[in-house]
Amino acid sequence: MATTGELLVSAAAPTADPIRATGPAASAAGSASRVPGSTPATGLRDLLPPEFAEVEDPREIAPTDARDLTRTLLRRLATLEEGTREYSYVRATLVEMNLSLVRFAIRRFNAHSEPKEDLLQVGAVGLIKAIDRFDPELGVEFTTFAMPTVLGEIRRHFRDTTWAVHVPRRLQELRITLARAQERLAQRLDRAPTVAELAEHLSLSPEEVIEGLTAANGHTAGSLDVGGSEDGDGPGPLTDQLGTEDHDLELVEDLVALKPLVAALPERERRILSMRFCEDMTQSQIGARLGLSQMHVSRLLARTLRQLREGLEDA
Repeated sequence: MATTGELLVSAAAPTADPIRATGPAASAAGSASRVPGSTPATGLRDLLPPEFAEVEDPREIAPTDARDLTRTLLRRLATLEEGTREYSYVRATLVEMNLSLVRFAIRRFNAHSEPKEDLLQVGAVGLIKAIDRFDPELGVEFTTFAMPTVLGEIRRHFRDTTWAVHVPRRLQELRITLARAQERLAQRLDRAPTVAELAEHLSLSPEEVIEGLTAANGHTAGSLDVGGSEDGDGPGPLTDQLGTEDHDLELVEDLVALKPLVAALPERERRILSMRFCEDMTQSQIGARLGLSQMHVSRLLARTLRQLREGLEDA
């Protein structure tokens, strides 16, 4: 995954020109992203307010000063043509100056195991979108407008990329609602709430609650090839514990259909079938017991099997 600096440089300066390697955008990418021998673009710093004269890194500006400077730069950005070097320079400065807003936003997700650098990149994308969509003429504070956009981008990242298996959005949102309800009820009841209590609290059916609780397992997935314990004393891989297809079950339907057909046979034919397929007797042994020749037994057996086969096909 690209570094946050590289992401900001590429997003804030989409056109290929020296601004990517100079000016404020370059400070986010670090020295590794600078083009050897490059120099600051002449006249670009004149686009910034006089307060930037002594500023080397916009990210070091205090939040209070950044709020006023952001308002000034947003008005300046609105007068520039999108896609020009000047537009990219001012937007890159806005992005770097407001990265503290992104860092503040990702504090809400400290409980997640997602790397903070990844969340910073995702939040920076939301910040860039907020800058592009903001209208200074509306009189709204930029932080008020940008924070929902940054948080929305981070939540979308969790929704779309951090689940081990695909879970419908409805169940993802239900899982969050259930987690909050569990915390509130646990404090009130001094124990973990039951499914029935959660269902009553949220006005849901118990089935919906169970479905939402099950959806929480979609964040992680275990390998079927991993054993049950590290010392080897536990159960083996999960694949060895899973059931296999029982081919005998496929015969159940045929046996059920065959039962009335066999019952309709004459007594002698039923005895021949029983001795041949249940007692595993040969045709000669059957003939000796019934006082018939082996050839006669063979013809009776063949005729009986053909009759049963035709009966199954017509059923």
